[in-house]
Amino acid sequence: MRLTRQTNYAVRILMYCAANDAPLSRIGDIAKAYSVSELFLFKILQPLTKSGLIQSVRGRNGGIRLGRAAGKISLLDVVKVTEDNFAMAECFENDASECPLIDSCALNSALRKALGAFFDVLSSYSIEDLVTARPSINFLLGLDEDQPAAPAA
Repeated sequence: MRLTRQTNYAVRILMYCAANDAPLSRIGDIAKAYSVSELFLFKILQPLTKSGLIQSVRGRNGGIRLGRAAGKISLLDVVKVTEDNFAMAECFENDASECPLIDSCALNSALRKALGAFFDVLSSYSIEDLVTARPSINFLLGLDEDQPAAPAA
């Protein structure tokens, strides 16, 4: 299973917002922190705001903030919003009825268990967990210019 670039940066946006002490985060600052285009981040924001993971505040002094507490947003929440498909093999797709083993295939069962385990692990981590795991995250994201960077682990 490989997650898309969209999911990767969706998690990064949420981490930035969680680490930022300011009431709102600006897309330009997030784009600069991760060296990506603002346009790319705006595309990712659409499903995040639609799902309520991010709140958008319009206007001159606008920006974005988490839609709920960082500890209440699991990685699974993000993945389910940003990934289109969890089909690990053709048998997971709707048009797999051509296979004569579709109803009794051990591979299908094993892959479903693997996907379930993957979802269980993702649901056990929150955005808060990711942010607090690295004390130097604010410095690394350019949010705290006074704090020296911790050595890479």
